[in-house]
Amino acid sequence: MKKDMVDMVFEGLLRIGDDNLILGHRTSEWCGHAPTLEEDLALPNIALDLIGHAQALYSIAIQLKSDYNHEDQLAFLRLEHQYKNLLLVEQENGHFGNTILRLFYFSTYMKYFWEQVSINCFFKKLKEFAEKAFLETSYHSKYSSQWVITLGDGTEESNKKMLEAVSNMEPFIGELFDNDEFADISFKNKFLPKPSSIFKNWEKEVKNVLKKGKLNLPEILLKKNGGRKGEHSEIFGFLLSDLQYMQRAFPNSKW
Repeated sequence: MKKDMVDMVFEGLLRIGDDNLILGHRTSEWCGHAPTLEEDLALPNIALDLIGHAQALYSIAIQLKSDYNHEDQLAFLRLEHQYKNLLLVEQENGHFGNTILRLFYFSTYMKYFWEQVSINCFFKKLKEFAEKAFLETSYHSKYSSQWVITLGDGTEESNKKMLEAVSNMEPFIGELFDNDEFADISFKNKFLPKPSSIFKNWEKEVKNVLKKGKLNLPEILLKKNGGRKGEHSEIFGFLLSDLQYMQRAFPNSKW
């Protein structure tokens, strides 16, 4: 591949990998703290799926550039502004409903994203990986949708919590569907789908689930963005200090 194509593929892998790594880390924080024993097993397993996706994407990325020798360097040894994840995935967990709604929004988006990648992507390694990732994110979407309905259509208190979650997540949804310059270039080169092309399917499914949970999807506006440019929330630095502690304290340690 030409250098500009290598740069494009690397950037795309980094964006998706960072989304999965950061949400995987956030979701893993529920280990030992979930409301039921079953969820104490389910959420860490979903976190492992997400972190596994990140590791696979990083391992493909480092084959393209000699700056990195191992995927751990991408995961643990970059500075805050070098991470390109969505602001949505780095938000604090809050209560269980907040975490579940965030997972539902993201996994439903990624389900349609991976589906398009598996059909249209020119990059064979990512196209093959997308087929596996589609199955796992489909499960994540189904799992979280069931909880959204259960909590939304549950008690007065659980419905109140889900209404709070809808309000908390609302400012960050728009960034999922933002077509920046990179998105346009990668689409023209048949690498990644345009984020906006996923919106109709995502909106239809999300509205249907929220309706069953006696909730409403707010209007989707681009209110907060910058994650793709490395501009993150104030809380992101604290997240990285936890995520990177072992590698910073014990350099070159291996899993």
